[in-house]
Amino acid sequence: MKTLERDLGLGAVFAISVGAMIGSGIFILPALALGIAGPAVIVAYLLAGVLVVPAALSKSEMATAMPEAGGTYLYIERGMGPVLGTIAGVGTWFSLSFKSALALVGGVPYLVLLFDLPVKPVALGLAAFLILVNLLGAKQTGRLQVVIVSVMLAALGWFVAGSATKTQAANYENFFAGGVEGLLAATGLVFVSYAGVTKVASVAEEVEDPGRNIPIGILGSLAFTTLLYVGIVAVMVGVTEAGSVAGSATPVAVAAEVTLGNWGVYAVIAAALLALVSTANAGILSSSRYPFAMSRDQLAPPTFAEIHERFGTPTTSITLTGAVVLVLIAFVPILDIAKLASAFQILVFVLINLALVAFREGSTENYDPVFESPLYPWMQAFGVVSGILLLTQMGWVPLVGAVVITVGSVLWYFVYARSRIRREGAATDVIRRRLGRDVLTETEDVVDVEFADGDGPEVLVAFTRDTSRERERALLSMAADLVRPRDGRVVAVRFDEVPDQAPLDHAAEVQSPADVRFEEQTGDLAEEFAVDVEYGEIVSHDTKHAIVNFSKHRDVDAIVAEHERLRLRSRVLGDPIDWVVRHAHCDVLLVENRGYDDPQHVVLESDGGPFDPSTVALADTVAGETDGYVTLLFPLADDPPETRRETIQAYQDELAGLLSAPVRSRPIQTDGGEDLDPDLVVRTGAHSRIRGGRGSHTPTAVDCTELTVYPHETRQPGFVRRLVERLVF
Repeated sequence: MKTLERDLGLGAVFAISVGAMIGSGIFILPALALGIAGPAVIVAYLLAGVLVVPAALSKSEMATAMPEAGGTYLYIERGMGPVLGTIAGVGTWFSLSFKSALALVGGVPYLVLLFDLPVKPVALGLAAFLILVNLLGAKQTGRLQVVIVSVMLAALGWFVAGSATKTQAANYENFFAGGVEGLLAATGLVFVSYAGVTKVASVAEEVEDPGRNIPIGILGSLAFTTLLYVGIVAVMVGVTEAGSVAGSATPVAVAAEVTLGNWGVYAVIAAALLALVSTANAGILSSSRYPFAMSRDQLAPPTFAEIHERFGTPTTSITLTGAVVLVLIAFVPILDIAKLASAFQILVFVLINLALVAFREGSTENYDPVFESPLYPWMQAFGVVSGILLLTQMGWVPLVGAVVITVGSVLWYFVYARSRIRREGAATDVIRRRLGRDVLTETEDVVDVEFADGDGPEVLVAFTRDTSRERERALLSMAADLVRPRDGRVVAVRFDEVPDQAPLDHAAEVQSPADVRFEEQTGDLAEEFAVDVEYGEIVSHDTKHAIVNFSKHRDVDAIVAEHERLRLRSRVLGDPIDWVVRHAHCDVLLVENRGYDDPQHVVLESDGGPFDPSTVALADTVAGETDGYVTLLFPLADDPPETRRETIQAYQDELAGLLSAPVRSRPIQTDGGEDLDPDLVVRTGAHSRIRGGRGSHTPTAVDCTELTVYPHETRQPGFVRRLVERLVF
């Protein structure tokens, strides 16, 4: 197997990182930021450099753990899963595209200082030329990049050194002219100037002693670049009047002319033009890789991964990127381009910090970084919170842009990509394990609940129509099994509904043959069960209200009623039990009655999420009373991710340890488990439309009694938790 030689030392890492940061932004953004924050733009550059540190540390750690992965998109996709990986890929692609457009729109004015040319047509022409260069596969060599960066550093260094002594204190007056809001807005605007700090991670596999050289190189280059930026901006503000720089399209040239004369201006123009070409070309080249990589991972159409036979380049990906750059140059103002470029970069850096947390908290079998970020997780939390804060302070254009990219990426994933992939990120497993632990704790509390002496549970068995002896016996026997372990009571009531025209007092005085038959039948059956059974009839004009009112008056713990699944789904038919499910003050147990005679095999079926604690306790109680056993059924789609299978299996193993009844070990089903041959199936009903897990789940078709438990809303998880459970389980 071929491997890459680790021959990049600390100096090379430093040079790569500095070269990726130093670009056309420093020639353009100071004037825009100065107009927002005033002289405090100096602090804005310093603050932006500080706020980049969490993402730099996070990416340094991930680069030493996964040097072969390379790239922000892949780290986030592995850590946070394909959904956020899609957001990261699209966000980084847009950020680099905007950065290329910014380099062209902001760099051409320096060319105009030498030649009287229209800015926008020249920018569009240069963009078209660079797109063509990338389509044809022309290479920008690393040696040429070193020369470009060296010239820029020399020119900028001369500017700082030659101008520092000529600053005037008066130009720093009214330092915080834009206030705190202006400072934060300017910080967000110049954030994109540090976007290249983590580029070295893409060549991490070639770095010798990566545990030392990558973090030192990244942080050292960040510190150097931050000080350079602060020095340039401080001199620029100090040698010119605020209005002359803030209103200029060539701020560095304006400042250089004041202190260094014409030769200084020529040096700055040369550096700016080199930065223009280098940054724009690198942006088009780098951004076009993201649709290519996402296509390879099945998050984008395969056409973006097609390589031209002659030129060896991903022509579709480059063409799309080029089209975006051309549209930005033609129609979007430069300030909005700069804001959007920074906003998308901030969003990506927030995801980088979250990805590290996902790797740390998730399964760590294949995650073994040589370097670990200090102050974890507070450093990452600071990076996430500060990034979100910056986004909110940058105005509505970048905020709306970030929201549109996020929502659009999520919609794209669910519409196009979800059905094509079978992988998940470390964060998904973290959330799944944590939810599993929480549900297990809740289940343990429900299973071990104790009642005071003489205050056992009371279950109402509601009959809404004439019932045969065997069907009534099945319902009463089930209710008796539920209350017997805690010395509870069964209350059997026949609810008789009469027309509104009939007086209730008259109907209550007359005992119909059906009433007599019910009392005699129930009295005989009650002798079979070793529990207290009360029985009687209630006459009303509205059965459903009568059931709810009586259960609340008696303060019963659960209502048991016979029901058919088809009728439950039809609200049009006005089924009273359906209404009872939604309005009862307690749990409602609906029985599809196919007989109940000491069931030995009780199947507890999940709907794709974790097992409801009340439903688990009920299945455990029934199996314990009948000396039976429980089988946990968790249907999965075909070929689930291995981490998902392992985590769910571990959750089921722990759940089995909480039950008093025996639990038969059975592999997680991917086919619905039709060969189970159960005597009773117990499942949780859904009050809302949030059903099923990853992919829809159809209840197992069986030829036995089915018991559907509808826990009261006070024992149900909230909407957000139900949604998360369905997404990760």
